[in-house]
Amino acid sequence: MDIPQSNGLTTVRLGNIFAKTVATYKYFWFLSILQIHAKTENLRIDVWDIVIRMVANAWYPIHYFRLSFGKSDSLFDIVMDLQKITNLSIDSDIDTIIQELKDNLKNSEIRSRLRILTLNVPFRFLRPWIDTSDNKEVVRRSQLLENGCLYSIHKDKSDFFVEINPNWHTYIHNHYNILMDFTYWNLTQFLQVRNPNVPAISNKLIKPIKRDSLAKQHRYWDMIIELGGPINCIYTGKELYCSDYELDHFLPWSFVAHNLNWNLIPSNGSINSSKSNKLPDLSLYLHKLADMQHKSLSLCINANREPKILEDYLSLGYTPRELVDMSTNQFRELYKRTFNPMNQIALNMGYETWKYDGRWK
Repeated sequence: MDIPQSNGLTTVRLGNIFAKTVATYKYFWFLSILQIHAKTENLRIDVWDIVIRMVANAWYPIHYFRLSFGKSDSLFDIVMDLQKITNLSIDSDIDTIIQELKDNLKNSEIRSRLRILTLNVPFRFLRPWIDTSDNKEVVRRSQLLENGCLYSIHKDKSDFFVEINPNWHTYIHNHYNILMDFTYWNLTQFLQVRNPNVPAISNKLIKPIKRDSLAKQHRYWDMIIELGGPINCIYTGKELYCSDYELDHFLPWSFVAHNLNWNLIPSNGSINSSKSNKLPDLSLYLHKLADMQHKSLSLCINANREPKILEDYLSLGYTPRELVDMSTNQFRELYKRTFNPMNQIALNMGYETWKYDGRWK
């Protein structure tokens, strides 16, 4: 993905900021600068504000989606440590995280973790413009705006801030969305290499303001109950009726990051809070999921009902009619081939296994 070019700016150098990247720091550094500039329009930005926002931006993909940032990346450990120190929820929103860290910046534990992010990234980020590893030299040459660099660095005992090159101000303002997309696209490529089997990396970088509605999925399962009568929760055995169930992501949404119907199942209302982000024990529940899914498809197709949601099943590699024509064992084998590898990847990422404890509300 390319960025807009400008004859008066060194946009070619800006386009190379992620050319030799071995950790996520530069991505989150640039994202944070863009966001702060867009919010305040200030050219002067405190480095502590930038690194706090770096942590906030990295919080969700690390804590909620458990993405690996690679062995050489200390941002991952910093974010993990700060969650323990602050006791903030793993799904806290960005503004809450930023405010908590700002309010407690004098806390020695918090400040020491954040300080790590101030040691190199402000200087290394300017390497496309100022080719030296000497931080003091970077400071000096950045203040001369060498090669039209993006910002200058100002550091003494009391202050540590960057000042956006005024020549870049309008460009950053006008192309904010493109620059954000450029950064997230490059970050996605970087993380995909380090999480090769994890699905939907691009959907796991930003906390959604609101999860997509499951209304059409509910309509499908209500139709199945109307056609075949009440169904039994695969976890509790309780009979479920229309509008008397919740939809459960069999493999948690935080792992799959989609609402495809073949991973959804009606369940007793208390199960979602008990199961939460855990993986169901496949030895206990996978065949039950497969059997219920197979039955639901058969009821739907045999009743000549073909709602658009049936297209979800095409990602399993078969048409809905081909799935219905499978024997019970064939369909179970398909679900094993689909779910076993994903389950193992999730286990490797640290997801816990869950089974129903025999109680429901």
